[in-house]
Amino acid sequence: MADDKDVLRDVWFGRIPTCFTLNPDEATEREAEPYYLLLPRVSYLPLVTDKVKKHFLKVMKAEDVEMWFEYEGTPLKWHYPVGVLFDLHASNTVLPWSITVHFKSFPDQDLLHCPSNSVVEAHFMSSIKEADALKHKSQVINDMQKKDHKQLWMGLQNDKFDQFWAMNRKLMEYSTEEGGFRYIPFRIYQTSSDRPFIQKLFRPVSPEGSAHTLGDLLNEMYPDKKRYQVLIHGIEPLLETPLQWLSEHLSHPDNFLHICVVPAPTD
Repeated sequence: MADDKDVLRDVWFGRIPTCFTLNPDEATEREAEPYYLLLPRVSYLPLVTDKVKKHFLKVMKAEDVEMWFEYEGTPLKWHYPVGVLFDLHASNTVLPWSITVHFKSFPDQDLLHCPSNSVVEAHFMSSIKEADALKHKSQVINDMQKKDHKQLWMGLQNDKFDQFWAMNRKLMEYSTEEGGFRYIPFRIYQTSSDRPFIQKLFRPVSPEGSAHTLGDLLNEMYPDKKRYQVLIHGIEPLLETPLQWLSEHLSHPDNFLHICVVPAPTD
């Protein structure tokens, strides 16, 4: 199990060096210096950008207004994990990731409003419940008490690996005769698609009893076999990796396996 714990820890502590700069159209009292931050891959932008907001509001004429982020013209959806946003939009760029900060002209058509962290909590817990419905017919999450749900959320919000996993490990259990979860909670993202993501029922084990792999899943979703790069937490897992193992070790805290399918690098 030591190796498994190391994988979980490496995933949790993945960071993206990021440079935040203020949109030049914003009215400021004086020039705004960029702000640098190591963004946790498994978190969400509203949970990790308080310091960014404080930094830029110091030079702003406006008072406390809603902050939103954009990368190369694309508004960044706060309800996607940070690592998914990077892999989807910036995986082939030079670090640090350069994000533009905005305080006006909120793009209502592209982004959900996020007035407080309680909105993030509601989204996060909704995802965990959906994932457990797929994995265990909701039996595990329904057996937990409200304080257990709170422990999952506080673990993520406060970046406490041990606090989170003490509770989350229950959501990763299954009996040996089942050989895995009922269905694998996954979402596949593509920049080239109009759909936000692809999600469908997919079992970890075939009717014949063999383990389904990442390659099996992708063949079902993309039978045309175009050239693409598949990223989970910024790495390209081997296509023969069993989906059950990926779901247990490389899922985000929301218990979904977030898979980014991006154009293969040309160089």
